[in-house]
Amino acid sequence: MTIRPILIHPDPRLKKLCDPVVTIDDDIRKLADDMLATMYDAPGVGLAAPQVGVLKRVFVMDCVKDKDAAPDPMVLINPEVTWTSEETNVYEEGCLSIPDQYAEVTRPAEVRMRWLGLDGQMHEEQFDALWATCAQHEFDHLNGKLFIDYLGAMKRQMITRKMEKLKRERARGDA
Repeated sequence: MTIRPILIHPDPRLKKLCDPVVTIDDDIRKLADDMLATMYDAPGVGLAAPQVGVLKRVFVMDCVKDKDAAPDPMVLINPEVTWTSEETNVYEEGCLSIPDQYAEVTRPAEVRMRWLGLDGQMHEEQFDALWATCAQHEFDHLNGKLFIDYLGAMKRQMITRKMEKLKRERARGDA
């Protein structure tokens, strides 16, 4: 497993629609392993393939918060949203591609998704609480949408400017 660099917004790859995975092969299995290692190392609860520069419809997540509980990693390939609740939930979201920036985002409180697993089988599950927020957040990445796209223009521009500054500092070796 390799920890891959995470793209920082603004990066044009984060705004692209991702291609479906055609076959689950060793490259996809390696990508999933690397993404889980990268997510846990960051640390985060979810990571989408475009965040590591791969424009494929794959994301990983593990929203187990209890330090004593066993990890529950999930790999979702070609996920589809099959249902969302009318009830909404507000959650303060962050993103590994937008480090140290958080904002409240309103999303459906529950979501049902269907996806292909690494086992080649179709899976379907209904998520709630943090799992629902994370699944929707990562699914958005596959469609070129970031959590800041839900914010007002001024707040979005302010965060984008901070990320541009962070990227300049990292390029100079300051951060």
